[in-house]
Amino acid sequence: QEQPVESGGGLVQPGGSLRLSCAASQSSSSINAMVWYRQAPGKQREFVAYITRSGSTAYADSVKGRFTISRDSAENTCSLQMNSLRPEDTAVYYCQTNTIRGQYWGQGTQVTVSS
Repeated sequence: QEQPVESGGGLVQPGGSLRLSCAASQSSSSINAMVWYRQAPGKQREFVAYITRSGSTAYADSVKGRFTISRDSAENTCSLQMNSLRPEDTAVYYCQTNTIRGQYWGQGTQVTVSS
């Protein structure tokens, strides 16, 4: 299986936190970057954050200061810590691995922010 596997989604109240994880099947040396996207109902999929093999990160303006991406190269996993969640963060969150053999998408994990 080449696709990454996401976990950690769920229902949380506004202002709460969730931590998403993405487990890649490829070796860390073959992964150039791991990227999180999200897609809300009726909207296009949008970029959330990425982290490169060297540890460089970038965030969408909408999540900057609230979300933190990190990577455990030894475990081939990537995490997205989401704090101060808002109803507009509700979406299916997808992990993408950018590898030397191509890009692979996970199946997604649902995040719902609601009171």
